[in-house]
Amino acid sequence: MSSGMESAACEGMYSKLIDEEVSYFDEMNRRPDAGLSAHPVSPVRVALRPGGPGPYRPATFFLAALCAVLLISIIAVAAHYKNLPQPAAGPEVQIQKQKQEANVTALIAAIAKLQQEKAELQQEKAELQQEKERLLARLDAETATKAPEVIKPAATAAATATAPVCPQDWVLFNSSCYFISRHTRDWRDSQSFCQSKGGHLAIIHTAEEQSFLWERLPRGHWNAYWFGISDEHTEEEWKWVDGTPLVGGFWEDGEPNNHIDEDCGYIIKTRKLERVAVKSWYDAPCSMYWPFICEREIGAAAANSTAAPQ
Repeated sequence: MSSGMESAACEGMYSKLIDEEVSYFDEMNRRPDAGLSAHPVSPVRVALRPGGPGPYRPATFFLAALCAVLLISIIAVAAHYKNLPQPAAGPEVQIQKQKQEANVTALIAAIAKLQQEKAELQQEKAELQQEKERLLARLDAETATKAPEVIKPAATAAATATAPVCPQDWVLFNSSCYFISRHTRDWRDSQSFCQSKGGHLAIIHTAEEQSFLWERLPRGHWNAYWFGISDEHTEEEWKWVDGTPLVGGFWEDGEPNNHIDEDCGYIIKTRKLERVAVKSWYDAPCSMYWPFICEREIGAAAANSTAAPQ
């Protein structure tokens, strides 16, 4: 835009000079003594004839050249400043930017450290859980194989001959000994463990037997224990581990419901005092890990105690 204005200014000055020159010679021709001149043609007019060098023509060319030089100079200066690099940000901006970058780097490092600590804690938790299970299983195995604790004999010889005995950590009810585990297994592994000790998962027929076992379970948020019932072979046909069908039972209201392919039974005892022993059975997937209750019959019934599930 500046170059256009300079060109227009130069052209205006050139036109003004030509107009002034023409006006000057017109005025000379109108003077009264113009006809008395001894020369028939004015030397000025001769100068204005085509091809003749007028007195303003060199000045005109000089000004035109000057305008061209100024125009080129303006274009060169504009191009020079356009190519100059942008001024750098002030020192305060640079310091603030460096602080922000340092904060981001520190935050990323802290997050990475927390994630690493989380992974280490999870691994440590898993190792402790495995160690706990191993120790509890070892403890159960040791206590289940200890020598039986003989119950004090009665006064008569007949009573002495028929006095039932249970291993240490097993409890006696009627003609059976019961073992309540402190480690967890799935339902099938629980049954295998009980069979290895000469018994099976508990078979519960009466309300008295149910109440006896339920009273010996600790209360907790959701303390659950496998016992010897399932319908894994035929849905809704619940059978005991000795193959006999279930008659009645002590299910909670709405149970069993087979909510997520639930084929095995367990007993629960929670902190809610409103719960009762005769409504404490639930069904669950057999693959879940719960503690369990073993039963071993005393006397002649023990011969059938290791029968496989039907």
